[in-house]
Amino acid sequence: MKTSAFVYPWDVNGDPEAPGRIAALGVTQVTLAAAYHSTRALTPRHPRHRVVTAEYAAVLYPVDADRWAGRALRPYPAGDWAPGDAHGEAAAALAEAGLEVHTWVVLAHNSRLGAEHPDTSVVNAYGDRYPWAPCIAQPGTRAYLTGLAVESAVRPGARGTELESLGWYGLAHLHAHDKTGGVGLGDAGQYLMSLCFCHACRAGYAAQGLDADRLAADVRAALEPVWRGAPSDGGWAGVGKLLGEGKAAATRAWRDDTARTLQEETVTAVRAAAPEGFQILLHADPVSYHCGANAGVDPAHILSVADGVVVPCTGGAGPLTPFAEQGVAGAVLAANLTVVSGMGGSPATLAADAGRARDLGATELRLYHAGLASDDDLSAVREALGGS
Repeated sequence: MKTSAFVYPWDVNGDPEAPGRIAALGVTQVTLAAAYHSTRALTPRHPRHRVVTAEYAAVLYPVDADRWAGRALRPYPAGDWAPGDAHGEAAAALAEAGLEVHTWVVLAHNSRLGAEHPDTSVVNAYGDRYPWAPCIAQPGTRAYLTGLAVESAVRPGARGTELESLGWYGLAHLHAHDKTGGVGLGDAGQYLMSLCFCHACRAGYAAQGLDADRLAADVRAALEPVWRGAPSDGGWAGVGKLLGEGKAAATRAWRDDTARTLQEETVTAVRAAAPEGFQILLHADPVSYHCGANAGVDPAHILSVADGVVVPCTGGAGPLTPFAEQGVAGAVLAANLTVVSGMGGSPATLAADAGRARDLGATELRLYHAGLASDDDLSAVREALGGS
């Protein structure tokens, strides 16, 4: 299967050995970050540094000032962790090593945007804002995300893109020093704590026949037993049990439609700006009410919009099945497997894991992450892929 490794520009720039080392893994493609959220990342083989701190969500190339002129929401250029055209420099070096370069674009996940423009953030039923989670129902936010996707995805020389977090972000954040795991919310609690009550979402609930103030009170009441330690029923049935099936269905109808239309608009805009044959994939979860980096989608719908999906499979390849069941000819179903042992990956079982993913319908592999993995991890990847 065609295999791509995720890479940051700072893994490559300043390390002349990096492109050849990545190519020697046996991959034919790299998915190179062009727009990324804040992070702190190890660079275990770089000759000049061992830790890179990306202080805020930023684009890793020069911003097109004309595109964003007069717009309140615009991308932030990276600081000294990715100066100049860091993406372009890395892309050129990787292409020189014979690797096909696709862009990696993080969209609705941006803490600096939420800090500087708090009205753009998701607001929960208690009035708490989630600055890391732009509300995708707001027209200004949607226009920003679509513009960011076009600019970041269609970089010079890129043959395709992978769009991450193109959907709802909620409570779950994986934030530095996160302290939100003390109460077991389960799927149902996570959903209720991720419902947004900003002005746009309140209007959306009204269009579904719900009073937003009453709905927020109902959400708080539904969560009260969970805060006291009662187990939260899993799955969508648990949401209906806590909130009432009618109200649960109405909130999901609003959120599903909001995400679907944003995905349609964004993919259409990227396709219009891209050269012929440009591949557009979404990082996706087959359960539409799920939030996060792997956006919750309806499998049939998303495969009618994009060229395929990248699906998290480190915990098992089961999430591939709803996409494979659609039987869409030519659709890319890429199984995303973590190969960093220290981050829960299992590079030693990569060959077997890839085989199981193939059996469940995977057409390609994605490996997270060539820059973060140790030398031993990379050796295991080379062995599994038959690299040199």
